[in-house]
Amino acid sequence: MYIAPHARAASAYRKVSVETNVDGASPHQLISLLFSGLRHSLAQAEAAVRSGDIAAKGTQIGRAVRFLEEGLKGGLDATQGGELADRLGALYDYCVSRLTIANLRNDATAVAEVAALIAPVAQAWQDIGQTAAAKAPAVPAALLAA
Repeated sequence: MYIAPHARAASAYRKVSVETNVDGASPHQLISLLFSGLRHSLAQAEAAVRSGDIAAKGTQIGRAVRFLEEGLKGGLDATQGGELADRLGALYDYCVSRLTIANLRNDATAVAEVAALIAPVAQAWQDIGQTAAAKAPAVPAALLAA
């Protein structure tokens, strides 16, 4: 299969960009990247269901499930997170269940429901990062130049 040079270059750039973002990311930023990827996959899955693109729907729902199961749920620490971690785990389980149904029934509404449930959690996570960054002590200019 022929792939145009500009398409190969764009693909390589995206791959390097993603790897660079992950390599230099803090734990908080990694979770933000997971939320971003999840939200993107959900939007793509919903569009695929609405357009009848079965292959894209399956791919994007599969990606969304992996973001939930392996990324977000896998990163929960019940010992330190306590009730909050338990509730997030239950939310992620529910979302996986709804996505499974969405995949089986070609149900864009179920995908949209998951996106609506995840949106405030993702926003809260982003807000936490902004609050922490605002409270972080400023680095003296002399240290930046060193």
